Amino acid sequence: MVGGLADHFGLDPTLARIIYVLVSIFSAAFPGILVYIILWILIPQED
Repeated sequence: MVGGLADHFGLDPTLARIIYVLVSIFSAAFPGILVYIILWILIPQED
């Protein structure tokens, strides 16, 4: 999810994921981490 968006915009996917997690922790969107982990498990990886 975040990695795909970062790739689309030409950003580093790892950095985008770290920023997403930090924003989720420090905001009211803490459940965003749980949603991200669930989607990470469910969405298949591209080769």
